[in-house]
Amino acid sequence: MSKSVNFDDFEVGYDIPAIPGMDAADIQTPALVLDLDALERNIVKMGDYAKAHGMRHRVHGKMHKSVDVALLQEKLGGSVGVCCQKVSEAEVFVRGGIKDVLVSNQVRDAAKIDRLARLPKLGSRIIVCVDDLANVADLSAAAQKHGTQLECFIEIDCGAGRCGVNSTGAVVEIAKAIEAAENLKFTGIQAYQGAMQHMDSYEDRKGKLDVAIAMVKDAVDTLKSEGINCELVSGGGTGSYYFEANSGVYNELQCGSYAFMDADYGRILDKDGKRIDQGEWENALFILTSVMSHTKADKAIVDAGLKAQSVDSGLPTVFGRDDAVEYLKCSDEHGVVGDPEGVLKVNDKLHLVPGHCDPTCNVHDWYVGVRNGKVETVWPVSARGKAY
Repeated sequence: MSKSVNFDDFEVGYDIPAIPGMDAADIQTPALVLDLDALERNIVKMGDYAKAHGMRHRVHGKMHKSVDVALLQEKLGGSVGVCCQKVSEAEVFVRGGIKDVLVSNQVRDAAKIDRLARLPKLGSRIIVCVDDLANVADLSAAAQKHGTQLECFIEIDCGAGRCGVNSTGAVVEIAKAIEAAENLKFTGIQAYQGAMQHMDSYEDRKGKLDVAIAMVKDAVDTLKSEGINCELVSGGGTGSYYFEANSGVYNELQCGSYAFMDADYGRILDKDGKRIDQGEWENALFILTSVMSHTKADKAIVDAGLKAQSVDSGLPTVFGRDDAVEYLKCSDEHGVVGDPEGVLKVNDKLHLVPGHCDPTCNVHDWYVGVRNGKVETVWPVSARGKAY
């Protein structure tokens, strides 16, 4: 249970979907539900893997946007901190007690840089990504103004085609500038290959990572020859962490979705050709939805539509059923569920595995943690809407 929440202040069905101690059957829908047993097993499994391979694991906070989940990942999985994408998001985690926070993105706006430079005063190590020499002076000036230190990763574009430099020469040039700047520290390299995380084929993903690893190794070796220490090489996601962990180059992982899983990630295949949601990881996150109409014999209408989820990576799947029930389409407030055998009835509840967990979590205020048919905990989605 989140220590920051006084549930006496909330009314179920108006402010909040459930409170601890309720029967799971009474959760108001649509709601985000966590299978706590599955969540904990996922967290422990990734923590054990990272430890066995001598890797730091910095969990990706943008996935769940929850201080409570991040603290659980520290407690059960031995995570070293979080990475996130925005300054306001980082501040939520810092204020929540996370002591090592990476903004795995560029911060260029003057007001945002100023806020970022204040965060170490709250007792957390702050690292930020840089891919432009001009950014170094701005970060340094803000850190000097507030008497703090900002650490910097140089981001390499190793295949995602978004932010990041494209040459070892640029890495060295920026690293030297950071080393020379007041109140900045060059800490390492950000090299996350995001474009290949959801490729179905294990071999295809490996091919993309082989290219990325070669780029990163060249940068690290060149920095070393220039007398510049690269303390951390950070990257790796749920679809690739085993490649980075065995690369001999990376020493920090940034996996996020492994903890919850979603339908899009679940479809990718492991080295044995098996879906990763059928052994490697468990589905722990669900959109709980209720049937509210069944006037059509072959379809049921549920209360989880577009406003309860993101469908950018595809529609949700219906979990835990061996019949023909299937989520077919959605509008703002309605989901259409195929029920050709007429097995559903009004008020039946379905557990949906969202197509994409990250943006789905961001449209909810609460996680309802369930164990043994009871609501055990309710956690706020702490950084919901923190996009600045």
